[in-house]
Amino acid sequence: MAETPESRVKEINISQEMRSSFLDYAMSVIVSRALPDVRDGLKPVHRRILYAMNDLGMTADKAYKKSARIVGEVIGKYHPHGDSAVYDTMVRMAQDFNYRYMLVDGHGNFGSVDGDAAAAMRYTEARMSKISMELIRDINKDTIDYKDNYDGSEKEPAVLPSRFPNLLVNGASGIAVGMATNIPPHQLGEVIDGVLAISKNPDITIPELMEYIPGPDFPTSGLIMGRSGIRRAYETGKGSIVLRAKVDIEQKANGKETIIIHELPYQVNKAKLIEKIAELVRDKKIDGITDLRDESDREGMRVVMEVRRDANASVLLNNLYKHTAMQTSFGINLLALVDGQPKVLNLKECLHYYLEHQRVIIRRRTQFELNKAEARAHILEGLRIALDHIDEIIKLIRGSQTTEIARQGLIEQFSLSDKQAQAILDMRLQRLTGLEREKIEEEYQNLLALIAELKAILADEEKVLEIIREELLEIKERFNDKRRTEIMDGGLEDILDEDLIPREQIIITLTHNGYVKRLPVSTYRSQKRGGRGIQGMGTNENDFVEQLLTTSTHDTILFFSNKGKVYRLKGYQIPEFSRTAKGIPLINLLEVEKGEWVNTMIRVEEFTEESFLFFATRSGIVKRTSLMDYANIRTNGLRALNIREDDELISVRLTDGQQHIVLGTKKGMMIRFAEDNVRQMGRVSTGVKGITLSPGDAVVGMELLHTDDYVLIVTENGYGKRTPEKEYRIQSRGGKGLKTSNVTDKIGSLIAVKTVTGEEDLMLITIGGVLIRMDVNDISITGRNTQGVKLIRLSENETVATVAKVEKEEESLEEVLPEEAVEEIVENIEPDDDNE
Repeated sequence: MAETPESRVKEINISQEMRSSFLDYAMSVIVSRALPDVRDGLKPVHRRILYAMNDLGMTADKAYKKSARIVGEVIGKYHPHGDSAVYDTMVRMAQDFNYRYMLVDGHGNFGSVDGDAAAAMRYTEARMSKISMELIRDINKDTIDYKDNYDGSEKEPAVLPSRFPNLLVNGASGIAVGMATNIPPHQLGEVIDGVLAISKNPDITIPELMEYIPGPDFPTSGLIMGRSGIRRAYETGKGSIVLRAKVDIEQKANGKETIIIHELPYQVNKAKLIEKIAELVRDKKIDGITDLRDESDREGMRVVMEVRRDANASVLLNNLYKHTAMQTSFGINLLALVDGQPKVLNLKECLHYYLEHQRVIIRRRTQFELNKAEARAHILEGLRIALDHIDEIIKLIRGSQTTEIARQGLIEQFSLSDKQAQAILDMRLQRLTGLEREKIEEEYQNLLALIAELKAILADEEKVLEIIREELLEIKERFNDKRRTEIMDGGLEDILDEDLIPREQIIITLTHNGYVKRLPVSTYRSQKRGGRGIQGMGTNENDFVEQLLTTSTHDTILFFSNKGKVYRLKGYQIPEFSRTAKGIPLINLLEVEKGEWVNTMIRVEEFTEESFLFFATRSGIVKRTSLMDYANIRTNGLRALNIREDDELISVRLTDGQQHIVLGTKKGMMIRFAEDNVRQMGRVSTGVKGITLSPGDAVVGMELLHTDDYVLIVTENGYGKRTPEKEYRIQSRGGKGLKTSNVTDKIGSLIAVKTVTGEEDLMLITIGGVLIRMDVNDISITGRNTQGVKLIRLSENETVATVAKVEKEEESLEEVLPEEAVEEIVENIEPDDDNE
């Protein structure tokens, strides 16, 4: 049956066809045009330009060639798009104001920072730059995979060897379908240092990496205002930074001021900026500029603005930042292709994927060189056999009718391979001289040594990494330069974050069930000993406040868990709630594991080498470790010390290494020893015995004790006392200690041990959530072996849950009202009343 036009028509779902076709188009744009590969930092068009130039021999040590010739090679073999797209890309690669390290060495007019276009491709010439040769290096040593070009007639590289981390060094920008990338350029030496750091410590954190890579480094220099935007981008892959022009204000002899622009934010057009300033002056939106001129030359940029005598240059400058591109935002989006798929990366991932690429490159290059060396060694082995039996071989060859017969005779008589036999047949008679024989033997021995070395590299991952480090350091030595962009501390970005939060004293509470909150330290009034207290917070049934810490909004809070892990937050990162609110679950802020809870909070103003953390566990094990070991803590926490299965961490204190430590137990025993009795240990060590416990006893508290301090104890039934420190003699760690309280059923077991000077208030919290704050001077001073006095009146079946020291109020309620009036006010406060 003959085919008709009607029989060739297929019915399709137009919606499905549009969806399928657009998805194909979108993926093509994403993978083949708009996004860079994480390994070499290049889009396909950049890669094709460099490969074509290398293929044509337009390397850095050769003469310049016409740009049109390069463009023709690229679009003819690899890039089936318009010539202007290829040429425009090549022009940007040759512009020192667009690329931090230019990949194309241009000769002729390649445009300017004023927005002037490059000359036509028939006029300009180009070649590869010296640093772009490092992207191509070793490409002929089987280091990369090749793929078919658009019509299958040629092969092109899927990725370049990229001997330096080009993705971060030169950055990239591109708009795909539904996604965009905007990666800023960086300083070469800093990025290489970052790669070296991650190669030595794969567990390095992003804050630690930022010690090597503090931020982007733009070719046009300028200023970055603040570090918080950089930190956010490096941690999440997305962020925004504020860039400013670098400006000087000069004072003339006549008293007039002059504003001079030396550097501009990245990708700001100087001519358009000057035009915009002139327009603002003309429209009277900026008043005070009497003259505006561009004095830029080959020595550098210089835009001069004369300021009227009665105008303030600083005020004018702020207006210029506000209304012109002298201040711009750069939105960072670290989006790149990973295994052919678009992925948003953080700083560590960018470096990790590059390092993994280099591992592959070095391994493939080493294998290539090994194969080549083994093939040559194989030939030399045949030549050595030939030289050892030269007379027999000559006789065999002379007696053979054809070359093939001679080859077969050599293979059979001397057990040679086909390649060895052919090499003997191809050997010249001059190789029979004594000197040539020595050269063959020397080359063979050198090859054996090389083969052993190459095999050792392939068998040892550390040797591969060492080669990567050496080659990166070589590139750093050859191409490194000074950082251009200055990062200003306390800039706009930082002001938007921490500096806008008032530095004030706060109280942080943590409940038994893991609810945390902060509130101003003035929330709680001071009361006399024996008062009934006020309702401190609303808690769930069977929940109660377990810990309370006085700190600042800007201090670092270290959270130590019963399992020996440590987490960190800033004071202001803990949400503020009212006095009666229960707070927010701590698991919303910290990545604590199942069955783990925080039992100690430590405030740190500054991490220093002179500070230590002293740990104590419930079974009496103690440990001392440098505070600096905890300066960089991952979001999922850090192992603070090694905990035995039947033990748990109960207390941590910040020390200077020269303190006296006291440990108190629930059965009323206490030991005092010098901190330096415990040697400094590493972060994950277990520790040593601090006190020997009797059966059924456990440590309930650890404190630092100073001369003239008092030891304050509180029992579960609300009794307490103060005892002078001199009643506790210094002992060696590990002993049983001295009796500190006569524990009875009436007063109950010890619940807390504190050291006080009399300059503090004491906060008692019951399991019902009732709090009482009192001056420690209201607590009686008695001897070691006494019971103490009642500190709080407890309801039936209620006990004290926890005790905390807080700073003394500057003016307590009793100082302005009679005691009777205070008690009447306190007793009439409703539990849900938030008023002071």
